Formats: sequence, structure tokens, C-alpha cells
Amino acid sequence: MNEPLPRKIIHIDMDAFFASVEQRDHPELRGKPVAVGGGGPRGVVAAASYEARKFGVRSAMPSARARRLCPDLIFVPPRFDVYRAVSAQIRAIFLSWTPLVQPLSLDEAYLDVTDNLRGEGSATRIAQAIRSEIRAVTTLTASAGVSYNKFLAKIASDINKPDGLCVIRPEEGADFVATLPVRKFHGVGPATATKMERFQITTGAELRSRSLEFLTAEFGKAGHYFYWAARGIDHRPVNANQERKSLGSETTFRSDLTSYTACMAELEPLMKAVAAQCQHRQLTGRTVTLKLRYADFRTVTRSRTVPHSIKTASDITEIVAALLSGLMPLQQGIRLLGVTLSGFTQLNAPLPAQPALFGEHI
Repeated sequence: MNEPLPRKIIHIDMDAFFASVEQRDHPELRGKPVAVGGGGPRGVVAAASYEARKFGVRSAMPSARARRLCPDLIFVPPRFDVYRAVSAQIRAIFLSWTPLVQPLSLDEAYLDVTDNLRGEGSATRIAQAIRSEIRAVTTLTASAGVSYNKFLAKIASDINKPDGLCVIRPEEGADFVATLPVRKFHGVGPATATKMERFQITTGAELRSRSLEFLTAEFGKAGHYFYWAARGIDHRPVNANQERKSLGSETTFRSDLTSYTACMAELEPLMKAVAAQCQHRQLTGRTVTLKLRYADFRTVTRSRTVPHSIKTASDITEIVAALLSGLMPLQQGIRLLGVTLSGFTQLNAPLPAQPALFGEHI
């Protein structure tokens, strides 16, 4: 079987976004410590310029404390309509590269550029180009992290801020995480970090030395996340529609597939992965969707809805085999295959607010 290509994920984070917009639009503020927010006794800092951060001013800080840290701090009221307009300009740049854009807020987003609209093979060059395009359109700077999963891309984007770029390659991921303080892991708050320290766990390497059984016993479901995070593994997809009620798995191949047999062989682990996700979340569905991307990047989907519940790999396989047969003979080679299950009819437990980060093949 073909070995799947590593995914190419970029995390873009605008530098001091709100404050930078204010400094852009008000030249008299440039080079000065600026806080966006209410400057009154009960105000809160929404964003701080890098000049203000040098004094310890941070977002979500009470304005009174911020002013004590930086007596020359200049407060400006937020203009969210302007920030949203600039964010829309930035998102348009993202979408010119890939439809797989997952915004986290007005000033940051994940992009999956494994298969991108401009056919650029280097995620590093894409990140450089996006940063240049953002600067050209908005005059603002952005930092970028490039890696093979979302966990590492997000961490990387913070390493060389502001106006920086950091790349963590697949062969570097495990070693990078080994030296990472656990307090920098997404999902590790102060209370969890303190508990870990009681077990002499302060770095990724120390976390990796603990068994899955130990971590799940001490940290519950989060233990699975910690176990895989310590190994630099994160299979979460970049979700362009976070509201969707579906579970899916897809893979891009190093060489094009040209036969029904080859496609079914590559689809088998994808179907098993979707079934495993259903089992993990205690879900069943009724609609199976098969996705194919041809060598010329043209994408087609075929779906089938059945009256009974679908939850096992064999259930999915039967439908996918029929959908794939309907697309034979192939018009050209296949570079990507994907399987999605939707139309959930059973929810034994509500979907978690924070999806499981690891342990799923996406």
C-alpha cells in the first residue's frame, strides 16, 4: 500500500492584531505602548502592542494593573467593525491558497495546504508567500508555524514572533516535543501543570516516559491526548466547517492510484478510522460520502443515505464499494481519497466541547 504523505499544516497568527491595526490607522501611536480596551478603573485590556508587552501588559489584564505596569500606556477604544473587515481581507488570502481554512479567531487560523489551489509543493514557501501577501494588502505582519499537524504548527507560530516563521519537520517533531515544557501543551492549564509537577512531569520527555494506563488513570480522557502529544502526534483535521455533524478521514498519495483494487486497498484504513471515531464518540450515522480528487485536482463526491444505522467498518465498506464502482472506469489517476459519515441518528453521549486531539487517524 502507498505510504500516506505527511500533512502540511500552517498556523497563521497576526502580530498584536488589534493594537497593530490601531497603530496602522493612527500614525501618532506607532512606536508607543498601546492598549486596546477600556482605560477606566474597571476596564480590561483586549490587546496590547509589543511596546506595551515589554512592560508586562497582556490581554485580559485589568486596565488599572496595566497602567501601573506602564504609566505611559495609551488606551484606545476597540473598533471591532474595522478588525472584522481586516480579518476578512486576510481570510480571502488564505482561501486563495486552500479551502481548508479553520479560523480560531479574527487574528489566527489553521490552513491545510497538503493539496493547495496553486499547486505549490512547499508549505514553507506558502507560509512565506501568505505573510508577504498579508503585508502587501494590510501593511500588517503575521507570524507562521509550519508542521505536519495542528498541535506543532500552533506552537511553532509563537516561537519567532513577531513577524517570524518557524518550521517543525516530521523527523523533528518527537525531539522538539521532548524539550517542550508541559505548560506549553494545548490543554494543559495551571492546575493540570501543577498536578503534573507533583509527578515530576515538567517536559515532553518526562510526559512521554509515562504509560497510557498511568496517564488515563490520573488525568482521565485527557490522558490519551497527553500520551500522543508527548510523541508529537496529532491527527485532528483542519476543519473548515466546525459546525458540521460528520466524521471523516482522507489521505493524499505519493503516486496516483489507477484501479478499483488499489483504491479499495487504500480506502480500507480510512473506513476503519471513521468506524473507530464513531465508536469513540458512541455515534451512528446514515449517510456515507466518498471523496475522490483526480490528478488534475478536480474533486468529486458521491453519497448514499440508508434507512438503517451505520457504525462499523463493514457497514461503511459495503456502501463505499458501491459508490466507487459507480465511478469506474477511472477518468484519470486518483491523488486523494476520503470517506465521511454523517446524518447521525444516535447520540449516547454529547459531543465534547473540545474534541479528542489524538488517537484518531484523520
